[in-house]
Amino acid sequence: MTDAALEPDRIEGAPHPRETQRLFGQDAAEQEFLRSFAQGRMHHGWLITGPRGVGKASLAWRLARFLLAEEEGAGGGMFGPPETLDISPDHPVAHRIAAGSDPGLLPIRRSVDEKTGKLRSQIVVDDVRKLRGFFGLSATDGGRRVVIVDPADEMNASAANALLKLLEEPPAGAMLLLVSHQPSKLLPTIRSRCRELRLRPLNAEDMTHALTQAVGQADDGVALAQLSGGSVGEAIRMTSGDGMALYAEIIAMLGHLPRLPRPQLRKLAESAGGRGAEQRFDLMVRLFDLALSRIARAGATGQAMPEAAPDEAQVIARLAPTPQIARLWAEQAAELGARARAARAVNLDPAALVLDMFLRLEAATAKALG
Repeated sequence: MTDAALEPDRIEGAPHPRETQRLFGQDAAEQEFLRSFAQGRMHHGWLITGPRGVGKASLAWRLARFLLAEEEGAGGGMFGPPETLDISPDHPVAHRIAAGSDPGLLPIRRSVDEKTGKLRSQIVVDDVRKLRGFFGLSATDGGRRVVIVDPADEMNASAANALLKLLEEPPAGAMLLLVSHQPSKLLPTIRSRCRELRLRPLNAEDMTHALTQAVGQADDGVALAQLSGGSVGEAIRMTSGDGMALYAEIIAMLGHLPRLPRPQLRKLAESAGGRGAEQRFDLMVRLFDLALSRIARAGATGQAMPEAAPDEAQVIARLAPTPQIARLWAEQAAELGARARAARAVNLDPAALVLDMFLRLEAATAKALG
């Protein structure tokens, strides 16, 4: 069994993408791949893009299972081309991939630095050089070989150039699946040699199904889809950190503007300080920024959005009644977000930073809100 601590492509609290049996909300991308497969025009390089946490890695592993389970050129036959990427969990390929032992699949991700014993911050050229021996096997048995690079954005320059050579002159039977959160960071020549599959944020219904599969619960699917930006990964992080309750606290606090109640504010700020509260602090900063951005967007467009916390719509309507005041919230989101990142970099006390953020917002909105 692969050591979970050495898997940077795993979200804490959720199964590894190779264990995901179904992918929700990405039917268009799956069907695009299946059409290519059925037509016998399979590209050797696929770039799987989209926001973080929407299922890119899960799709890559689904594609790998499908390709290794299907014989070369099996897109036709008496039953016609396959209509889904689903492979039975009882299939030998599914068992081998789940165990991390299929000889036809090689994941490329950040590896452990032997000198430090820790994961590297980048995918290095030695990681990509493993592909020489891996593809050499296909010369002896003629089988298909699938590579998952996750995420390709983390390759350093030498690793990227080594991978580019493989894309330019792919070995027979090679299939490279590149997962990318920010394709603009990749070499243009890498992007041009891959066919793109772009994944989209999930809606509330798909979010509910995906969370039920991943963590066995689906409460607040609508709210989580709103706050996570349609990212299952972010939704899982929020649920594990009690993010929904924390966001409700932030909205309730903002509802007191232009005068914040000091006792409740100090209690909220102090909950982000102390030992072991680092994750709560980081989550609080993200949710604070998100709350301000949602207020700004609703005020600028004049359109209500689904509530992500009790009474949120009422709070937003009062705090951003006009596009002019909405600009104030957008400015505060940008200013306070930058200030929080700078303060975090120099290890400012988290509780003091949270308190400062709310008090600065109070001062900025006092005049606008009367």
